Amino acid sequence: MGAVSKWTSLILILQAFLALPSSSKPEELAHIPVNFLNFAKRPEVFDWMVGIRRKIHENPELGFEEFETSKLIRAELDRMGIFYKYPFAETGIVGYVGTGSPPFVAIRADMDALAMQELVEWEHKSKVPGKMHACGHDAHVSMLLGAAKILQEHRYELQGTVVLVFQPAEEGGGGAKKMIDNGALEHVEAIFGLHVSAAHPIGAVASRSGPLLAASGMFEAVISGKGGHAAIPHHTIDPILAASSAIISLQHLISREADPLDSQVVTVATFEGGGALNVIPDSVSIGGTFRAFSKESFIQLEYRIEEAC
Repeated sequence: MGAVSKWTSLILILQAFLALPSSSKPEELAHIPVNFLNFAKRPEVFDWMVGIRRKIHENPELGFEEFETSKLIRAELDRMGIFYKYPFAETGIVGYVGTGSPPFVAIRADMDALAMQELVEWEHKSKVPGKMHACGHDAHVSMLLGAAKILQEHRYELQGTVVLVFQPAEEGGGGAKKMIDNGALEHVEAIFGLHVSAAHPIGAVASRSGPLLAASGMFEAVISGKGGHAAIPHHTIDPILAASSAIISLQHLISREADPLDSQVVTVATFEGGGALNVIPDSVSIGGTFRAFSKESFIQLEYRIEEAC
């Protein structure tokens, strides 16, 4: 997503935090997003944000390993004079802008990368083999730091406190829960987040009522059988065949059991077992993820996956 879109997203969110007296005239309220956007469009602010995103993109870190990313964020908050607490959930950070009094409203960004090799050749390609910011968390961190800079610039106009939440381990590590368990959202009455998207044109911000992103769970299963030589399969209990059948059954959960109007997905992403081409193994393992938009569908899907495996 382009820089214009990033800033547009920030402006929409930050308007919620800049409280004016109820007697304010419409023309006074109209100046809020204009002032924010004008500040954000300053060349030095633009270049600073782009530089942070590129630096983080070049140095991706996996969940709960975001030590250098966290160090960079803390250094920027220090330069802005923003008070923060660290660590939360090992590498997480929570900053505070405003009066220090209620209401407390949070903005959140995730920090971790994915275990993927970046194949696109460009000047700021990942320098870490097998790790890449493929989900945009480098942009999310840059956007939240940009929000912090705008809010700090207008801190005396705030009526309440904005909580800046930099979360580790979004990609399956349960970082959000650990942040909450560590007290990151203490006193917070509402929280805002957004996600970059390649599906929308630059400058567009998309939303809707109800769930926008699905809940995600993971599963792993070990299928045990009886190994033996590939030449005498009738003397074995083949776990590969059993696991293959389980995978087909898992796909049926969506195609034949899920309501077509209630979006759900099951993905088997790992299938491991065996070490020789002529030996049937004793066991194999499969694993993957499942997603749903409602709590009821999520629980049902989890239950049926356990049955199928």
